[in-house]
Parts: sequence; structure tokens; C-alpha cells
Amino acid sequence: MSQSEQPGVIMAGEMAEQPAVLARILAEGATYIRGTAAAIAARHPRFVLLSARGTSDNAALYAKYLLEIRRGMPCGLASMSTITAYGARQDLSDVLLITVSQSGGSPDLVASARAAREAGALTLAVTNSPDSPLAAVCEFHIDVLAGPEKALPATKTYTATLLALYLFVEGLGGGDGDAAEGLPGLAERVIARGAEVRELAARYRFAERMVITSRGYGYPTAKEAALKLMETSYIPALSYSGADLLHGPLAMVDNISPVIAVVPDGKGGEVLRPVLERLRGRGADLFVVGPPAEVAAASAGFVLPTEGVAEEVQPILEILPLQRLAYEVTIARGQDPDAPRALAKVTETR
Repeated sequence: MSQSEQPGVIMAGEMAEQPAVLARILAEGATYIRGTAAAIAARHPRFVLLSARGTSDNAALYAKYLLEIRRGMPCGLASMSTITAYGARQDLSDVLLITVSQSGGSPDLVASARAAREAGALTLAVTNSPDSPLAAVCEFHIDVLAGPEKALPATKTYTATLLALYLFVEGLGGGDGDAAEGLPGLAERVIARGAEVRELAARYRFAERMVITSRGYGYPTAKEAALKLMETSYIPALSYSGADLLHGPLAMVDNISPVIAVVPDGKGGEVLRPVLERLRGRGADLFVVGPPAEVAAASAGFVLPTEGVAEEVQPILEILPLQRLAYEVTIARGQDPDAPRALAKVTETR
């Protein structure tokens, strides 16, 4: 078997590229992103709608937290089918529609962005494809500069999109996004610990289901980790806000089904602690990604280098060991994470 035919070799290579991609965005894309943000801020949008699917939907949710917390802008997640299936038309004057898509090719995203622009919205596409149909129909476009991504599970495009969105939101307020400056080096340190994740993955080779939880900025990470596990290893993975987990789903947690908790070093982690206490009280097999103290109190975990790192950019680091966990669990189960069954790189929903 050649290297190119080895299971997971493409995904592994693209995960390893992430520090370089983050550095490229900071070096080559930051000025343009700030300029785009300034041009949009000058139009004074009163509300933000976010439109996306799949992995990009989790990146859009991250942007929602940023916009609401950092800029005080009310946000909503768009329902594309109201336009593409039901033909609804809305008054979107002074609304900013941000459509996030790796490929920029899904027909429903393109159609809803076109309709929103016709309805008076400011439209911004955030893609890894500047020549895409989505970029063409939107007034503004941000290229996340991740380079071609061949593995079906998105890894480098996800973290690239998070960083681009962070820089954009900071730019709306006239900021330069300096909290992101150390991310490439920190990401490199996390990715270099792949053997550590491989050992942890052995715990979950035979898992029949998993629960992933977090709060605040970490919640999009929980959703993205669940998606990665499901699309690569086919393990049913349920993601919940820690608050929602206590409203019923906690009843399904026992000492058999693993729980992964993404614990931000900041306010999100503070409000998640009562949930962690409840999970430990139920004897859960608790895997924590976060600060040293939280990992030490869990069954297993991965310590993130979050000291001195602003909570709002920690998701760019949080997802890295969880991408690798999905990869390693998939390899251990004898499957190929590069090519999950029944999936295509560009999903053409309508």
C-alpha cells in the first residue's frame, strides 16, 4: 500500500498544516479582513443573520458568540428553507447576512444569499473558494486562505474560518485582533502531542455513543467535535450546552457512555463547573479538554496551553485534540477517516 492509499493520510496531513494556515491568515489576510470589517461597520447594520451548513454551521455559531459578546450585536441563525422551499421574502434592510461555506457551492446557501441581497441585506461570504458561486453573489467576501482541502472531514478550513471570523468581528469594532498573535505557535505545540491523543483514543475504540458538552465559546467546539466523531468513526455523538444537558439529557449519562467536556479557561468554564460536578456524581467516564485543574479532576483529558490566551480565541486550540481524537478512534476501528461513507466534499442541498 502506498502512502497515499494509507487510511487517514490525507486528513493527518491537513491537520498538521493548521499552524501554517493560521500564520498565513495573520500575515496575508488580516489587513484585508480588517478593511472588509471597516467597510461593513460604516454601513451600520442593526442585526446579523448567519447562514451555514455542517462544519461551517459550527463556525457560524462561534461567530454568533463573538458578535453578541464582543460587539453587542443581536444575531440569529438563518433558516434557508424558508426561502428555498417556502419562497418567503423578508425585509432585510440594515441586516448583515454572513454566509459561511468552505466550498461556496451549495445551492441553498447561494440562493438564500442572493435573495437576502435582493431583500436589502448587506451580504458577506466567508469561504475557502474566492471563485465560488457564493462569493459571486455576495457584496463582500473573505477568503480563509486554507488552501485545497482533500479529506472529506474538514479540519484546516474549520480553524481557518474561526480565525477569519474572529479577526472580522474584532475589525467591526476597530480592533486589530492581537489576541490571535500567538495561536500558530500554540497550535503547533498541541498538534505535536498526537501520540498523547492516540493513547487516549484507545479508551473509546468500542464506544457505542458519546456525549460532548461545553458552554459559552466552547459550545461550538463541542458541536464540531461531535460532528467529526460521527462522520469519521460513525459513533453516535450527541452535543449539548451544559445548561441543556441538565434539562433532561443528563438522565442518559452513566458509567459506560463517555462524556467529553470542553472546558474554556474563563467564564464559560466557570458556568460549566456545576455540570462537571453532576457528571462526576453520576460516575461518568469524563474526558476533559481544558485547563490543568479540570483535567486532573476528570477520568482522562488533554491539557490545553490556555494560560494568557483570551477565552474568545481558545476554540481555535480546543478543537485540535478533538480532531485528532476522531481520527485516532476511526483508525483504531479499522476505518478510513479520509473517505467516510455516503459523504461528498461539496454537499448540494436545496
